[in-house]
Amino acid sequence: MTAAYNRAMNPIWTDPERMSGTPCFTGTRVPIQNLFDSLRYDGCISGFLEGFPTVKREQVLAVLQMAAEAVIPPSAPSVRLTPADVE
Repeated sequence: MTAAYNRAMNPIWTDPERMSGTPCFTGTRVPIQNLFDSLRYDGCISGFLEGFPTVKREQVLAVLQMAAEAVIPPSAPSVRLTPADVE
């Protein structure tokens, strides 16, 4: 069973000793930028996950949720992504 991610479990890690401090998905060496590049060119989460099997769907959803919360004002309607939203 795959663990669900929440705010207490950050899906992003940085370490100056690994990947030169590039933000990566926790537990991997896959840069977060790869997700956004993949979405820009393919528009498909499943394609990204196929290319980077060490990244879990829940991690992708958590990163996208963090990005949405960073740019959408708190007064806007709630945006909550679930695996069913991206299948």
